[in-house]
Amino acid sequence: MLMIRLQRVGRVHEPTFRLVLTDSKNGPKSGKYLKVLGSYDARRENKIEQFDVPAIKEWMSKGAKLSVTVHNFLVSKKVLTGKKLNALPKRTKIEKAAEPVVEAPKAATAPATEAAPVAA
Repeated sequence: MLMIRLQRVGRVHEPTFRLVLTDSKNGPKSGKYLKVLGSYDARRENKIEQFDVPAIKEWMSKGAKLSVTVHNFLVSKKVLTGKKLNALPKRTKIEKAAEPVVEAPKAATAPATEAAPVAA
């Protein structure tokens, strides 16, 4: 399956991204791609983005899937219509257990007063 995703390029601490069409089995750091569809530089003040929108729509019509980040980016730029998707990872059981558990205060109960037999 073909995938449209961001590929990080640039020097250390100076990230720029390349929008690429690649096979979904290729990792994002593999450097393998079929076609470059644009670029994005988030460090600049004006956040330079250069996307080939007709080519992106053409590949989407041919069955290419978008990564969640690219989908959200295109929705925010009004290239696509729809809602943004949640890109954060799902929480694990360990993270859920680490949260402090807040219990509701218990209702005041009267202590049970039973007459204890007194030994004489």
